[in-house]
Amino acid sequence: MKKKLLPLALAAVLPLFTATAQAQDATIVMGEVRVNAQRSSGPLVSNSVLTSVDVLGADKVEDKNVMNSWELVGQLPGVQLTETRMGAESGKATFRAFNGEGYINGIKVLIDGVPSNVNSGNQRFIDMIFPLEVDYIEVVRGTNDPRYGLHNIGGNINFGTRQGGNYTDARFTYGSYDTMEAQLALGRESNGFAQNYILARQDSDEYRGTDSKKYTLGGKWFLTSNDNKLKAGLVLRTYHHEAGEPGFLTAAELAQDRRQSPLKNANDRSERDMHHASVHLDWQISPDAFLSNKVYYNKYEDDRRVTFTSNPAGSAPRQRRLWDEEQIGLMSNLTWRTGDKVTLDAGVNLEQQDNAYGRQRFAYAMPTDFGKPVQVQNDDRYSFDNVGAYVQAIIRPFDGLKIVPGYRVDKFNGHTLARTSGIEGRLQHSGWIDQPKLSMVYSPVDSVSVYANWGRTFQVLTGSGGPAYLVPGQTTFAPSINTGKELGVKFKPAPRTDLRLAVWRQDATDEVANMPATGTTVGLGETRREGVDLQLSGRLFDRLDLWMSHSLQKAEVTKAFGADGVSLAGKEVFSTPRHITTAGAEYRHSDRLRFGLQGRAQGNYFVDSPNGLGKYGGFVLFDASVRYALSQRVSLDLQVRNLADRKYEYAWYDNFFWPASQYQPMFSSGPGRSAYLSLNVKL
Repeated sequence: MKKKLLPLALAAVLPLFTATAQAQDATIVMGEVRVNAQRSSGPLVSNSVLTSVDVLGADKVEDKNVMNSWELVGQLPGVQLTETRMGAESGKATFRAFNGEGYINGIKVLIDGVPSNVNSGNQRFIDMIFPLEVDYIEVVRGTNDPRYGLHNIGGNINFGTRQGGNYTDARFTYGSYDTMEAQLALGRESNGFAQNYILARQDSDEYRGTDSKKYTLGGKWFLTSNDNKLKAGLVLRTYHHEAGEPGFLTAAELAQDRRQSPLKNANDRSERDMHHASVHLDWQISPDAFLSNKVYYNKYEDDRRVTFTSNPAGSAPRQRRLWDEEQIGLMSNLTWRTGDKVTLDAGVNLEQQDNAYGRQRFAYAMPTDFGKPVQVQNDDRYSFDNVGAYVQAIIRPFDGLKIVPGYRVDKFNGHTLARTSGIEGRLQHSGWIDQPKLSMVYSPVDSVSVYANWGRTFQVLTGSGGPAYLVPGQTTFAPSINTGKELGVKFKPAPRTDLRLAVWRQDATDEVANMPATGTTVGLGETRREGVDLQLSGRLFDRLDLWMSHSLQKAEVTKAFGADGVSLAGKEVFSTPRHITTAGAEYRHSDRLRFGLQGRAQGNYFVDSPNGLGKYGGFVLFDASVRYALSQRVSLDLQVRNLADRKYEYAWYDNFFWPASQYQPMFSSGPGRSAYLSLNVKL
C-alpha cells in the first residue's frame, strides 16, 4: 500500500504546479524567521544542504504559554511529545518513530549549534531556554545530516536564540494553577558590538500540584571587526529548577482523581541546576572560505527523590538519584565555496565528559523517608569521550539539481569506577564508526522539488556501568547501525502555499533499549521504523493562514529475542503511536486583533515490549488564542489550552520489583482546560 501512495499523491498534485511559484529547496518554514535564511558567504545553513527540514519562526514561539520549552516543538509536523510531567523531569520531543521513554534517545539537541544532550541523550538542557529568547527552532529529520554523530540517530533539533539587534521585549503572564511567569529579553547592537540578555522566572503549581519554581539568566556578547571578517563572542547561561513529583497513578487512582498525588509521593522532589558557557570565533578567511569555531562547557546537576510504586515489599522503588555531569567540547568547521557548482564543507568535534551518578534506596514509608538510605546502589565516576569528523560536498551540475554526498566518522573512549564495589571497566570499544550519506534535490520546474536521501547513523550505549562499560561478566554490544532512506516531493500549488509529501524507512541492527538511571537493558535486535509524512501550509487570503500535517509511522522489531526466551520479532517498539497529526489556523481580523486555533493528536501505543497489555496514550487536543494590540508596543494575549477539556494521559509500563502477576500500566494525567493572560511590551 505504501509503495502505491507516493505515485498516487504525485499524480494528484502535479496538475497544480504553477510556473510563478518558487521551490528552491525541500524546507518548510512556519512563521517569520529573523535570521537570514540564505547566505552567499559564511557557514552553510541546513536548508541549503539538507532535505527534510522544518523551521518554526519566532512569531510562532515567543507568544506561547508552555510549562516547558520542549513543548514548543510539538507545533511541527510528526513530532511526538512525551509528557511525563514529573516536576523537573517533564518530558521530551521526538520524531521518526523514536519514543521519549528514555530507553532509546534518538534525537540530537543543540542550542545555537552547541550540543545540548545530557550523557543519556535526554533533552534536559532545553529547559534553559524560554520562548521570548528563541529566534527559530529547526528540525532536521532522517539519517543524512553528517554534522553531528552522538545521539543523532533519527535527526536533530536546534534552538536558535536571538543574537544582535536593538530591542527590549517583556512578557508577563498569569494563569491557571497559580502560574506566574515573567520574561525580559534585551538586545543592543552598535559599532560592531552586540549584547543580548534574557531573564525569566516561572512559578506554577501545575495541574497536579508540583509547586514548580524555575528561573534562567543568560547573556551573549559578540564583537565584529570593522571589515566584518572576524567575529568573536561569549555566551553564558545559568538555570535553576525546584519542583515536586506528583507520582504516577494506577488505573484505579486515575479514575478516582486525575489530579491527585498519592501519599507515597508526598515528599518526592527534584532540584536541578544547569550551566552553559561557550566561546565563538568566526573568520571569513576570503570571500569563498569561512571558518567557524566553538568551545563549550555544559554542566548538569540533578537531585531527584522519587517513589515509583506503593509495593511495601523491599525498598527497590524508593530512590534518590544524583547526577553531576560536565561536558567540555570543541567544534570547528570550514566552508569553501569553490565556485558556482561546488561547495565543500568539513568539520571536526571533540567532547570530553566527566560524570558522576549516585543512586540510593530507602525503606518503605508513607511518605518515603529520604533521610537515611538502606543501600547505596550506585556511586559511580565515569568518563565518556568522543572524537568525530565529517566532510560533505554540495554539487550543482546544472540548474535545478543539487547532489550532496557526505561522510562522517566517530570514535568513543571512556572509563568507569563503581566506588561502592571498586569495580571498574572501560567503555565498550567500537573503533571508528563509518557513516556515509547522500542527498539529492531535483527541481524539474520552478515550483517543484523532488528529493531523496540515504544515510547511516548509530547508537552507542551510555550510562555509568554495564552494558556501556565492560565490567566483569558484561556481554559485548556492537554499535547499532541505522540505515535510513527517504523519498519526497515539495511543491507550491500557489505562491504562498507549501506542500510536502515524503515516504521514509530506517533499519537498525543491534538496537538496545537502555535506561542508564535504572540499569535496565533490553536487547531488541534488528528494528525497522517507517512512515509517511504529509505537510501543508499556506495563506489562503491576506488575513488567514492555515497549516496541517499528518504522519503515519510504525516501529517494529524484525528479528530479536527478549529476556526469558520471549520472542519480540514482529512486535511494535513500545510507546510509539501509529499516527501524529497537527493542524492550525490564524485569522488576522485587523491590525489590532487576531485569532488562533491549533490542534494536535496522536494515536494509542503499546506500553510493553511483548505488546500484551493493550494500547494507551492517544489524544485529540485543541488550543485557542486571541491577541489584541493596545498600541504598537503593547498587546494582550489570552490563550486557552486543551479547549475542549479532554482527558488524556501519558502511560508507561511498571514492571519494577513487583511480582510479575502485578505488572501494570501507570499514568501521568495531562492538564485539563487552562487559561493564561499575558501582557506583551516591546520598547
